Amino acid sequence: MGRALIELLTYENPVLRNFCFWSAIMLMKMILMSIMTGFQRYRTKTFANPEDAGKDNECSVNDKVERVRRAHLNDMENILPLVLISFIYVLSDPIPAVAVNIFRVVTAARIWHTFVYAIIVIPQPARAIGFFIPYIAMFYMAIQSAIVFVN
Repeated sequence: MGRALIELLTYENPVLRNFCFWSAIMLMKMILMSIMTGFQRYRTKTFANPEDAGKDNECSVNDKVERVRRAHLNDMENILPLVLISFIYVLSDPIPAVAVNIFRVVTAARIWHTFVYAIIVIPQPARAIGFFIPYIAMFYMAIQSAIVFVN
């Protein structure tokens, strides 16, 4: 490891700043999925709970609502580990240009994944591309971090 840990956790570290920025974007997107689910429920009059449905409506299942819910679940399963692995990668003192571009690409891929899964459905491999790019990046960052921290 090149720099001391305290140096890596300063505002002057462009890798840390970019990590924080791009992680915030992904986490905001993930949070917005809850609102998107509620919007789809309201739009399709699809309610999960009797108290939400009221007297004139019934609880039901709707594919559009379920698609958004699955996209949100996919975010929770993938963005949270991605942010954690990315932070460990920041601590490994990576090459700034490589790290920043990884953060940009994985954020774009996660947004793409949501777009083609929950907003405008596009057949495969569109969704798989948005899934596997960050997945491969996670493994790369995890391996690089493990190599640095094994010593």
